[in-house]
Amino acid sequence: MRFLHTMLRVGNLQRSIDFYTNVIGMQLLRTSENPEYKYSLAFLGFEGGNPGQAEIELTYNWGTESYDMGTAYGHIALGVPDAYAACEKIKAAGGNVTREAGPVKGGSTVIAFVTDPDGYKIELIQKKSNDYSEERHSDAKKNRSATQRVAGEQ
Repeated sequence: MRFLHTMLRVGNLQRSIDFYTNVIGMQLLRTSENPEYKYSLAFLGFEGGNPGQAEIELTYNWGTESYDMGTAYGHIALGVPDAYAACEKIKAAGGNVTREAGPVKGGSTVIAFVTDPDGYKIELIQKKSNDYSEERHSDAKKNRSATQRVAGEQ
């Protein structure tokens, strides 16, 4: 199995395409229109998208300008070489940084958050290396290992 894409419903397709291409730096990979069912799709990604990287599918249902976020959705995470510089670049391009770059609570990995025009959160994780397994979630692995050791000792 392979992770292909995440779909986000958007209220204005062009506004969202502009954000993900001009502010975040993704490439518009392909679009499609479905007049019969009244929706439009845009697929965006980095480095050409699939199969090398997962993509974001933006779905615009004609006539729907906004959606309720709900409480289950969290965020999309993107690896960046420098979270501080990424925040400055995003702000300069008109993006909304909602958490400035800095260490994650309880860890050392530098993260930041931005919000897209529809309110979706995007986490920027400063890469320590080219190996994602060494990123922010390595803090979770360390915590899990410590918990497993404590549980095993009881």
